[in-house]
Amino acid sequence: MQIFVDPAGWVKAKGQKWRCALGRSGVRVDKVEGDGATPAGIWRLGRVFYRPDHLSAPATGLTVLALEPHWAWCDDASHADYNRLIFLPHPGRHEALWREDGLYDVVVEIHYNTDPVQQGRGSAIFMHVAKPNYGPTEGCIALNLSDLLDLLRLCNKEASLVIPA
Repeated sequence: MQIFVDPAGWVKAKGQKWRCALGRSGVRVDKVEGDGATPAGIWRLGRVFYRPDHLSAPATGLTVLALEPHWAWCDDASHADYNRLIFLPHPGRHEALWREDGLYDVVVEIHYNTDPVQQGRGSAIFMHVAKPNYGPTEGCIALNLSDLLDLLRLCNKEASLVIPA
């Protein structure tokens, strides 16, 4: 299944369409760490993480894992764990997955810069919950929680994002 991401701020799949937010720097082919861009390309979806204290496990054909407070994602390009799930405490710079603002109540791993991981090419690219005003992300794709859950119901293990430049 392919999910099309329109750089104008829409996600489309199986005849349905949802509003989304993208990176503050738009969509780029030459993404690098910290540039705020959403990476152009075709990227498989990976694991779905959710806050079990905020909602039930999402219905989806993807692998679903309940987040734990000590889980994070390494965004330290100088560390061997760069662009990987890590457990706190951790010596490298990282992004906590257990957030109080609700943006990571549901987080979908996007397999960008994963096989192989290239230092400095960008990390922690996810689909997650949008800010109420759909403000820009740091490079992720963000949807309203209800829309994200609807999209996940359509996904199977072959699901991929198509993000044109």
